[in-house]
Amino acid sequence: MSFWQTLRKPFFAMAPMADVTDVAFRALVAARGKPDVFWTEFVSADGLYHTREIAKMKDEENPLVRDLGKNAAERPIVAQIFSAKPEMIAYATKLVAELGFDGVDINMGCPDRAIERQGCGAAMLKTPDLAREIIRAAKEASDLPVSVKTRVGYNKESLDEWLAALLEEKPAAITLHLRTRKEMSLVPADWSLMKKAVEIRDRVNPGTLLIGNGDVQDLDDARAKAAEYGSDGVMLGRAMFGNPWVFAGKRSEEIALAEKLDALVELAYEFEKLSPPKNFAILKKHIKAFVTGFSGAAELRMKLMTEAESAAELEAIIRTESK
Repeated sequence: MSFWQTLRKPFFAMAPMADVTDVAFRALVAARGKPDVFWTEFVSADGLYHTREIAKMKDEENPLVRDLGKNAAERPIVAQIFSAKPEMIAYATKLVAELGFDGVDINMGCPDRAIERQGCGAAMLKTPDLAREIIRAAKEASDLPVSVKTRVGYNKESLDEWLAALLEEKPAAITLHLRTRKEMSLVPADWSLMKKAVEIRDRVNPGTLLIGNGDVQDLDDARAKAAEYGSDGVMLGRAMFGNPWVFAGKRSEEIALAEKLDALVELAYEFEKLSPPKNFAILKKHIKAFVTGFSGAAELRMKLMTEAESAAELEAIIRTESK
């Protein structure tokens, strides 16, 4: 039995977000209220394969393996990978299993054009036969439960064809971002489509869990959406920005400013521990999220964005400006 079968419904999951749900941010969230399921950033299966020998030769950690890092507090945790090549998915899945993850997830929804040019992410919506082959390769590579994160269609909703094709491969779970690739995030997520997805799932493969994703504001909103539309779980993404307490049921406005700024400082120091290191500028998206909604926020945010180049500098500015 995989961990998926042990989850109480509805369950709540951390969305995989590039340069957001890294080891540092996941640790911040885990200390303040764990989700029922953690997700890593997405990682290129091709990259994991092609850099395996380079990492050994340089006697250093593969930077892609770094992005699959975890700590003991993050369980269960799913590693997300992507590729349009079944053999690469098989290699990466075996590696994910060796690293001790609880599951592997295949990204079939990312709209980034660089990813799509590789035939990956949302481009998979155009190649259902290949998508099925990809899922089979992952399932055959290890005993880990295989899940998929995708969208409701490419240019238009196509759940009858697309979701049914995925379900026929019997993945453990499917996360549906309730927008098409064409819609990106420019229109509201259409949660009414979850009811249609549930009907298709119940007909094709009742054993697969369905997770809804898109425009979820907080935990109360997640519970309401699960109850109304019938999903087994709900994934929260942007709701985590500036609010690592979201899975504890707290809204951003309920958190004291000092506590928010302390969390940002903690995140910065954890970020610097990543090995190999990432560019400190990646933290700017978190600075924007944490430093907002209070008198003087714009000035402090600008100072941090332009002057802080390390965790120590970020902390010094915050301590000085917030006296």
